[in-house]
Amino acid sequence: MDLAYVCEWEKKPKSNHCPSIPLVCAWSCRNLIAFTTDLRNEEEKDLTHMVHIIDTEHPWDVYSVNSGHTEVITCLEWDQSGSRLLSADADGHIKCWGMTDHLANSWENTVGSVVEGDPVVALSWLHNGVKLALHVEKSGASNFGEKFSRVKFSPSLTLFGGKPMEGWIAVTISGLVTVSLLKPNGQVLTATESLCRLRCRVALADVAFTGGGNIVVATSDGSSTSPVQFYKVCVSVVNEKCKIDTEILPSLFMRCTTDPARKDKYPAITHLKFLARDMSEQVLLCASNQNNSIVECWSLRKEGLPVNNIFQQISPVVGDKQPMILKWRILSATNDLDRVSAVALPKLPISLTNTDLKVANDTKFFPGLGLALAFHDGSVHIVHRLSLQMMAVFYGSSSQRPVDEPALKRPRTTGPLVHFKAMQLSWTSLALAGVDSHGKLSMLRISPSMGHVLDMNMSLRHLLFLLEYCMVTGYDWWDILLHVQPSMVQNLVEKLHEEYMRQNAALQQVLSTRIVAMKASLCKLSSSTIARVCDYHAKLFLIAISCTLKSLLRPHFLNTPDKSPGDRLTEICSKITDVDIDKVMINLKTEEFVLEMTTLQSLQQLIQWVGDFVLYLLASLPNQGSPVRPGHSFLRDGASLGMFRELMVVIRIWGLLKPSCLPVYTATSDTQDSMSLLFRLLTKLWLCCREENHITEPDDTLIDECCLLPSQLLIPNIDWLPINDGIISKLQNKQLVRLQFGKAPGLVGHTVSSQFDAFVRAPGQPKIDHLRRLHLGAYPTEECKSCTRCGCVTMLKSPNKVTAVKQWEQRWIKNCLCGGLWRKMPLSYS
Repeated sequence: MDLAYVCEWEKKPKSNHCPSIPLVCAWSCRNLIAFTTDLRNEEEKDLTHMVHIIDTEHPWDVYSVNSGHTEVITCLEWDQSGSRLLSADADGHIKCWGMTDHLANSWENTVGSVVEGDPVVALSWLHNGVKLALHVEKSGASNFGEKFSRVKFSPSLTLFGGKPMEGWIAVTISGLVTVSLLKPNGQVLTATESLCRLRCRVALADVAFTGGGNIVVATSDGSSTSPVQFYKVCVSVVNEKCKIDTEILPSLFMRCTTDPARKDKYPAITHLKFLARDMSEQVLLCASNQNNSIVECWSLRKEGLPVNNIFQQISPVVGDKQPMILKWRILSATNDLDRVSAVALPKLPISLTNTDLKVANDTKFFPGLGLALAFHDGSVHIVHRLSLQMMAVFYGSSSQRPVDEPALKRPRTTGPLVHFKAMQLSWTSLALAGVDSHGKLSMLRISPSMGHVLDMNMSLRHLLFLLEYCMVTGYDWWDILLHVQPSMVQNLVEKLHEEYMRQNAALQQVLSTRIVAMKASLCKLSSSTIARVCDYHAKLFLIAISCTLKSLLRPHFLNTPDKSPGDRLTEICSKITDVDIDKVMINLKTEEFVLEMTTLQSLQQLIQWVGDFVLYLLASLPNQGSPVRPGHSFLRDGASLGMFRELMVVIRIWGLLKPSCLPVYTATSDTQDSMSLLFRLLTKLWLCCREENHITEPDDTLIDECCLLPSQLLIPNIDWLPINDGIISKLQNKQLVRLQFGKAPGLVGHTVSSQFDAFVRAPGQPKIDHLRRLHLGAYPTEECKSCTRCGCVTMLKSPNKVTAVKQWEQRWIKNCLCGGLWRKMPLSYS
């Protein structure tokens, strides 16, 4: 493990951030991190309980909000989509936060619930019934269905038709369980029930879910001599009211309290966690004293109940008739450790089929198998989540010491040490975020080989497997990019493409844009592939325009055949290889292309981009030997050239209806039919590479004609995406980057960014709305938003009222073309 970056607060004379007690943080599947601090005002002598939300790619761009909680915040929880956040406090108030206008740096409190005056000790969203298991031992399989399988898992509560009902469950310090359900109309149904008849203090609690739709709650009163209690909670809706039923499950006593040598050594249970939200059969416990801790892992198993010999003779037990009982058994326990300050559990739903904890050599160091323990001396250990064996270790600046030195022999330093008070593992377990006792956020890389020496192919296979997991689930893959070195990029892109091409056609279609976005983010990390980033984003834009324009076509008659007009367009354009655009157009039913004039005119900017890009590609054909030139990969991409050819035909037909919607070219001759010329050259180029396995070189005649294009038409400047101002490309040299909240880093002169200079507009030149293809001027006056991943910029509010344009904009209201989240930009962005 090593530090990637640290981000701290600016020290102000009148107010400062201090870590809250307890301090909590949460990491979403979209790689957003939420954490708490208390803002102390020296003049007024009061504390404001703050919630901070950052995107890991722009950690300095922190969104800090006064939570409105009157007491310290005790829990933070993201929902399964990573777009909503729950916060709960020591006064029993629970608040639900949602994005404002789908912006990652703008949040508001929407709904909430309260158990007045009763501190919340555990909080969770109800399960939505979606569980995808990873089979690490099958990471070499060709089919995604073998690597990732959908597990039969029931939602905690369902609406009519089986749709999961949204809501949350909380456990309070007095032994109450409260459930809040979000109805489709926005109302909140809340019910509160005692966990058991004899209520007692709950110092620690956690929530997990069973495959049958039940909820399991684990509680402890904080004393290691008391049992850890477990309860089954069933939630239902009866007569428009929420109903809670509870049932006591088998409890356990920690092993360290029954060991005579350690009986009174660890008086307090300090951490109680289920190993996963959807694994209620395995629990992790940590007991501590002032200086040391011990960690135990327990598992709930079904065991046969022994039957007395007398009853055996009367009625022999045969097969499944033997009575069974649920019993907690200890799986593993650590030796004496330094005092544990925080625990972070993996979120990867790895399918552990091997009950004896033995795993194959190539998978036993897989990152998702480890959990993190932070200690008061500043160190962090990754241990196997079942065997608790050491897998990796990180020593903070205050804890540099030999690995083999026993914990008990280490001299204790005077004064408080800086240590993590809250930690969270990323969703692929390749990164760890910790908030320390000074309120500083640290980002740690966790090696794909967990610090053990594996060959490069094995590390690449782990990264590839996790990239595929993110592609299938739709989770953000920023934490995987932390480990990609420039030398790996080409290999990873090729392997990813190979695995994608092995999948069935239906799955390929579902993942078609996600893999392009993934390739773009990988290529950004190497100077030799940087130009391909532009190509991949252009391809995403092309796919989006093609889908949008084809969706506007309508069949002429109601009793339509099986194929839509868009499908027929693709079929006819692929069959008819004529270079004359008008001859191709004759084979189409032009009545299906009739649209309102206002709609056609409103699409002109998108149509103009298609025309400009085709001209740029053809003009760059003579220079095709240079792969560093943007657009190079399109010259051998038959599928993309075929898409451009279809769009040219559609645009030609629409031009007959409204000539002003056609792309505008600056030609040297007034009589020249520019679209016919470009279509002819485009078709010739397409014929060279339409079959992926039989790509031929363009003939000299075509290259000569393309050489003449600059003398016939003015070649446009293509607005490639701006270089992203994120942190990922600055972390490749493995040097620690120090950042400050609220202050963008002034890191310049990076090798990758200098490669981008040819594609970036110079300062003072007009900027462009990359989605609407509108010029914003050199100093935009409109509020804009940018993508947290690719840097795509677009206006926050739509300037257009036409339905077709609204449909286009609605596609990107939640996410960018590449799937990244939006963040609001300063008004005069540079």
